Amino acid sequence: MLLTGALLAAGAWWLQQPLPLRGEAAELAIEPGQTPREIARGWVAAGIDTPDWLLYQWFRVSGDARLIRAGNYEAGPGTTPRDLLRMMVQGDERLSVVRLIEGWTFRQFLAALAQAEGLKPATRGMSEQAIMAAIGSPGLPAEGQFFPDTYAYAKGSTDLAVLKRAHHALQRQLDAAWQQRQPGAPLSTAQQALILASIVEKETGRASDRPMISSVFHNRLRIGMPLQTDPTVIYGLGEAFDGNLRRSHLQEDTPFNTYTRRGLPPTPIAMAGKASLLAAVQPASSKALYFVARGDGSSAFSENLNDHNRAVDQYQRRPRKSP
Repeated sequence: MLLTGALLAAGAWWLQQPLPLRGEAAELAIEPGQTPREIARGWVAAGIDTPDWLLYQWFRVSGDARLIRAGNYEAGPGTTPRDLLRMMVQGDERLSVVRLIEGWTFRQFLAALAQAEGLKPATRGMSEQAIMAAIGSPGLPAEGQFFPDTYAYAKGSTDLAVLKRAHHALQRQLDAAWQQRQPGAPLSTAQQALILASIVEKETGRASDRPMISSVFHNRLRIGMPLQTDPTVIYGLGEAFDGNLRRSHLQEDTPFNTYTRRGLPPTPIAMAGKASLLAAVQPASSKALYFVARGDGSSAFSENLNDHNRAVDQYQRRPRKSP
């Protein structure tokens, strides 16, 4: 009895002691179907400096061995045997994150996913059409159909899983914005609002200008005036654009050239954030038809061409005087 009691006391003490590590931390990916014995061996191979039979016996006698979940886990300094098992039973995985930025194109989005740590490239070799079909929206162009945000994922997740989450997030945000649209807007569908939001996103230098920039485009759409927005032209040029927008580019007709074609382009030109989605459906009340960058991130707005030309002269054509 004394020996049994001593063993129980030693076991209780061991369960509360930090597990020794051969490095700063031990990471383990547990696959579905792995046995508790295999998991114990895996932890030792990953860097826990403890006999694997001891870990296995703890998993077994705890009664929770069958409750261990597949996933990606990390044991750091201070992790006890109790912590280790609790983490695996609760599915408390080690997560990585990938950040998707407002104004990025789908191509930039895919590039960020390709560089994300521990994310499996399930979309490698897939066309945009195949990707959209795989996430449940066949026939929908990929551009602009993902919400820019920070997404957490477990190592071993696929880029397709992150894409699906970002697409569903965009659908929720777009639906919410569309429900708040102003009556009488020259937009007949939520997708048109998304296209306009992407233009607002690319044209905005100062966040407070979004509603006014949206107002300019709404006013132009109402009277059938070309939108004449450079970001759509640049998008239409694709990889041919070298960073220098020339006058000849404005005359080169593409489906995205809003100088040569009236109305909205056929698809979004980038990912739009929540503020741009709301600005697209809730423009400021104004008669402005023009705007020009002041050079400090903000824009100057004008109701007629003469005032606009004067603003262009003031902010872009004439050199500023030194204070």
